[in-house]
Amino acid sequence: MIAGLSVFFSGPGQTYSISIFIDYYIEDFEYSRSLVSGIYSAATLLAGITLFMMGRLIDRFGQRTMMVAIGSCLALALFWNAFLLGPIMMFLGFFMIRLFGQGSMTLIPNTLVPQWFIRKRGRALSIMAIGGFASSALLPPLNTWLIESFGWRATWGLWGSALLILFVPLALFFVRNKPEHIGEVPDGTPKPVKGEEMKKPNVEVNEKSWTLKEAMATRAFWFLLFCVTVPALVNTAITFHMVSIMDLRGLDTGVAAMVLTLMAVVGFPVTFVSGYLVDRFKVHYILAITFFGHIFTLVILLFTNSWWMAVAFGIFWGFVNGFERIVLNIVWPNYFGREHLGSIKGLAQTVMVVGSALGPLPFGLFFDWLGGYQEIILLTILFPVTAGILALLSPQPEYEDYHA
Repeated sequence: MIAGLSVFFSGPGQTYSISIFIDYYIEDFEYSRSLVSGIYSAATLLAGITLFMMGRLIDRFGQRTMMVAIGSCLALALFWNAFLLGPIMMFLGFFMIRLFGQGSMTLIPNTLVPQWFIRKRGRALSIMAIGGFASSALLPPLNTWLIESFGWRATWGLWGSALLILFVPLALFFVRNKPEHIGEVPDGTPKPVKGEEMKKPNVEVNEKSWTLKEAMATRAFWFLLFCVTVPALVNTAITFHMVSIMDLRGLDTGVAAMVLTLMAVVGFPVTFVSGYLVDRFKVHYILAITFFGHIFTLVILLFTNSWWMAVAFGIFWGFVNGFERIVLNIVWPNYFGREHLGSIKGLAQTVMVVGSALGPLPFGLFFDWLGGYQEIILLTILFPVTAGILALLSPQPEYEDYHA
C-alpha cells in the first residue's frame, strides 16, 4: 500500500502534473515556450544524471530510510516552487521535483515490491501501479481546479503540505525493507517458523542475482536501457505540450486534462491484465507488443482534430501505458535478481529520466519554428519502431552463460 502511495505522491514531479502549470508560467513570466521547455529539459537531464546515486543509496540504507528522506525533500522542493521568481529558481525547482518526484519516489517502490514478491511479482506491481494511475487521473483536473481557484503558487504549497502530513509518517511507521528482516519470505509462503527464522532472517531464495557490472556485460541490458528511454521520451514530450497540442486542434485545456485523466482511467485495469501476462509469458515479447502499440497511438495523435479523436487517443494511450508500467518495472528483477536491484534499477531510472529530458525541447523548438507538432510527431515514431525490434532481440540472459 505504501509503495503505491509513494508512486501517487511522485505525481507533483511528473510531467502530467507539471504540464498544467506550463501555460501559466509562460503567461506570468512572459517566457517563450521553447525557453520553458529548455529549462525543463535541462533540469530533468541533470536530475537524471544525479539519480544514478539514489540506487546505490537504496542498496546501502534501504527503502524505508530513503522513502522518508526523499518524501521530505520532495515536500521542500514543492515549497520552493511556490516562490519562483525567475529562470534560475525555475531551473532549480524543476530539477528538485524531477529528482525527488519523478525519479526517486518511483525508484524506491519499484525496488521495494520486488523484494517482497517473486512468483507473484507481476500482480504485486499491478496493485502498486494503482497509485500511479490514481495520481495521473486525479492530478491534471485537480491541478487545473486548484490553480484556477487559488493560483499556481498555493497549489505547489498544498501538495508539499500533503506530503509532510500524510506520506512521510506512513512511510516511517509501515515500510520494511525485506521480508527476511521480519522472518518472512517473498510471496508470503511458506511462512517460516517463528523464532527459528528470526535468528536466521536471511532466508534462502532460489533466485540468481547479478551485480550491476555483471548485468552490463549482457546484450539484453543495453537493449533494455534503450527500451526504457523511449516511453519516457515520447510520453514526457506529449504530456508536457498536451495543452498546446490540443489548443492547435481547437480543443481547450479541459480536453487536455480529460485526455490525461482518460489515459490513467483506461490504463488502471490494463495493468492487472499485463501483470497476469508477465507472470506467465516471456517479458520481452510483451515489451515488443507494447512498443508497436506506441506506434499506433502516435498515428492516432497525428489525426486528432476533434473531441472524439482526443478520446480515442486517450483510450489507446492508456492501454499502452498500462502495459509499459508493469513490463518496464518487472524486467529488471526478473532478469537480474533482487540483491543489487537498487543499483541496476537506479541506472535504468537514470536513463529513463534522461530520456524524459530529451522529449519536451524538440517539441518546443518545432512549435516555435514551424508553428505545430506534426513533423516532430512523425520523427518520434522512429523511436518505438527501434525499441520494438530491440525488445524482440532481448530474451532473458542465462546466468550460467556469463558465470562459467
